[in-house]
Amino acid sequence: MRVHEKGFRVPAGERQLFLDDDAIESIQSLKRTMHPPSKKGAVIRPDITMGGAPQIRTGVIWDPQKEVFKLWTLVASEGVKGCSGYHESRDGIHWTQPVVGQVECGGSLENHYVCYPFEKGETLGPHSVVYDPHDRDLSRRYKGLSYYRPRHILVPAISPDGIHWRRLDVPPIPSFDEFNLSHDGIQRQFLATVKVRGPYGRCHALTKSQDFEHWTEPELIFHADELDQDLGREYIAQRFADPALQQPALNIPDTYNVDVYNLGLFRYESLYIGLPAMFHKTGQVGRDWRGFDHWQAAPEEHVAFRRRGEWTGFHHIQLVCSRDLRRWKRLGERRPFLDLSPLGAGAYDLATVLSPSYPVVRGDQLWFYYTALKQYGGPSPVRGVERDRGAVCLAVLRRDGFVSLDADDEEGQVTTSPLCWVGEKLYLNGIATGGGIACEFLNSSGSPIPGFARADCVPFTGDSTCHVVDWKAESRLPPAAMGPARLRIYLRRAQLFSFWFE
Repeated sequence: MRVHEKGFRVPAGERQLFLDDDAIESIQSLKRTMHPPSKKGAVIRPDITMGGAPQIRTGVIWDPQKEVFKLWTLVASEGVKGCSGYHESRDGIHWTQPVVGQVECGGSLENHYVCYPFEKGETLGPHSVVYDPHDRDLSRRYKGLSYYRPRHILVPAISPDGIHWRRLDVPPIPSFDEFNLSHDGIQRQFLATVKVRGPYGRCHALTKSQDFEHWTEPELIFHADELDQDLGREYIAQRFADPALQQPALNIPDTYNVDVYNLGLFRYESLYIGLPAMFHKTGQVGRDWRGFDHWQAAPEEHVAFRRRGEWTGFHHIQLVCSRDLRRWKRLGERRPFLDLSPLGAGAYDLATVLSPSYPVVRGDQLWFYYTALKQYGGPSPVRGVERDRGAVCLAVLRRDGFVSLDADDEEGQVTTSPLCWVGEKLYLNGIATGGGIACEFLNSSGSPIPGFARADCVPFTGDSTCHVVDWKAESRLPPAAMGPARLRIYLRRAQLFSFWFE
């Protein structure tokens, strides 16, 4: 909590959400509700002629000069492994693959692959990218991390445009094959989650940097626990009992396990939000398992099975939040924030959804781009290997819409801690189409401030992500000279997502 001698400090324009109780003194007759984003389907599908399901470990970046969105995909095609696919879009839905002429593939440079020299004739592409508007060196505005599998490291690189990259001469960051990168523009720091081993298998550590060159020692911040194992067994049982869902190829209870496959983490307004992809392993067998002979798999798949064995399962994404990047609160009772789709819907996310690094703010919405796969482990559910097996998909959420405070016919209220704010207007993000929302300010003794009592507030009805609270006789909020004040918000048949001052 950002406590000040004059009260809890609320910077101008910083939205206060209700994911935790950081600035809340009391809640009466209200319940918290987690809201999953609405899926919009695939926006980047595989190129069947090239092979490989497109995946991302990055968010989408808006280029204000070129007026396009930019996105980088992982590339698994033979001859260009390690590179990145570069994509552009005017609207965030229809994407093109501009020819950049950097990588020879199939005897031609007419493709959208981007890379930079690494070592011993090898090349890498940017796999997780952020845009840094604060860097005065224009050649460093785009910053990315590239994964080099043989040494399990992340290599920092920079670019002026997201297309032409060069490696930074700095030590690499240790990580296994899952990672995410985001930029905290408020604290002016870069945040990278890296995959490490820990309790119950995969888990994730955090490394930070102020300049993208000097990184802190990775610190374990998030892992699965015993409750995840208990809930995981319930989810696995539910999945195998539901014929409408994609069935994993193996069901071996002795090998059931839940761990954290991937962790997208980003700063959002007054807190940090995490999107852990929880992997539910349903079975694992060794390379000498005789059941491989009965699997209708492509020859390439059989070679892989007998080389390494096989494990199967499915993923969903949960929602967590933190104020210090160390202690994380699980939200929605650990239910899926972004879940899998059923069979027959034409969707790609039948078995796997992998965490987006960060969302794009588009007006009154948040756009999440994520990796979706039809199968995880076992024979490919479609003909051939890695053909039409996955895509980059889009899901949309109301701005600030992660969690709401809800009231039904019985009126409820939320009261904040004493606040010290900058701004003349109070804003609300809420829905009260069948009810209403009203506000009042309380002084240090708990009495309504004259002119700003509930009776002075014009009730809010309707649906708005940016509603200005009106007062019957006053046009401005109480002056700061009056000292800190509590804000009390009354709800009836309404949902409240956030409030802020400007």
